[in-house]
Amino acid sequence: MAAAFWVLIPARLASTRLPNKPLADIAGAPMVVRVAQRVAHSGAQEVVVACDSPLIAQACAAHGVRAVLTREDHASGTDRLAEAAESLGLPEDAILVNVQGDEPLIDPKLPAACAALLQRTPQIPMATCAHAITEAAEIFNPNVVKVVLDAQGRALYFSRAPIPWQRDAYTAGSGGWAMPGQPPHPVYRHIGLYAYRHRFLRDYAKLAPAPLEQAEALEQLRVLWHGHSIAVHVTEQAPGPGVDTLADLERVRAMWLER
Repeated sequence: MAAAFWVLIPARLASTRLPNKPLADIAGAPMVVRVAQRVAHSGAQEVVVACDSPLIAQACAAHGVRAVLTREDHASGTDRLAEAAESLGLPEDAILVNVQGDEPLIDPKLPAACAALLQRTPQIPMATCAHAITEAAEIFNPNVVKVVLDAQGRALYFSRAPIPWQRDAYTAGSGGWAMPGQPPHPVYRHIGLYAYRHRFLRDYAKLAPAPLEQAEALEQLRVLWHGHSIAVHVTEQAPGPGVDTLADLERVRAMWLER
């Protein structure tokens, strides 16, 4: 039986690189609405936007998307989702999937797959996604987050550095290969989509920030630092591009019209 899950989309009006990003127009609708429309095909029980501004809530309502207002001062999207989940009165064992509000081209199958993985691993409180990469430019790019897995498909570590370090395959400091071909061990790019059990999401928001999290600027390292496991669903399909800048937005607009 397919996992029952809810999709929550955190949306914050302020953005350093792209002001009012959730409301950016994509083919006649705000970006956060386009995200909600995509994941509405995932099989979720419900899709809810967790936002910090009445402007976002009003834009969602105008397009038939449910939104809940949360505090403006949340330090992260995870904290925002924890408040939204409480206000929605969801069961403690509910599976909640965090889909970023700047991913309008997300594959709707991905939230369902992440939720199903969490349902199959009741001893693990959180799941995420990854896909294999082979291009040196991506592996050595600090904006591309990498994840290393153990034998059971759980995350060992996340980093902006190229991990695992292929001692005999990489040219130190050059951002390239020391030998022809591809790295001998898979390198996985982390996809920033998460599934949590509701009770864990509430506890996660209360965990103290971790030194590794602060060093790498990767919030998910807080989970590993405090001794919890993260299951990883590996997908063969790379996700569509997200939106961080105006150039990203223009590219996504063009791709949306093509689709």
